[in-house]
Amino acid sequence: MTSMLRSTLALLLAAAGGAAFAHGDVDCPNEPKEQWRPQMELQRKLVDAGWRVRQVKTFATCYEVYGFDAKGERVEAFFNPKTFERIEPRGAAASAPAAK
Repeated sequence: MTSMLRSTLALLLAAAGGAAFAHGDVDCPNEPKEQWRPQMELQRKLVDAGWRVRQVKTFATCYEVYGFDAKGERVEAFFNPKTFERIEPRGAAASAPAAK
């Protein structure tokens, strides 16, 4: 295996591992599904706050949002589906207020 191929492979593995690490480090609350608010409601609140939302999906017991915050920075953010409180991954600094 050439050095360039090994470097490329290592880079790809590191990128994939980083994404998995971010997901594994989020403590989502265990809210009953019947108390969850609609994903579209969260999306509307974030857009009203200046976000550009590309996707909202369910991750474990959180809503996971991909897009750009009000500053135009790319974000992957997690929210409590009942309260819409933003949940920061362990070890991450708070970077944006919760959607209210």
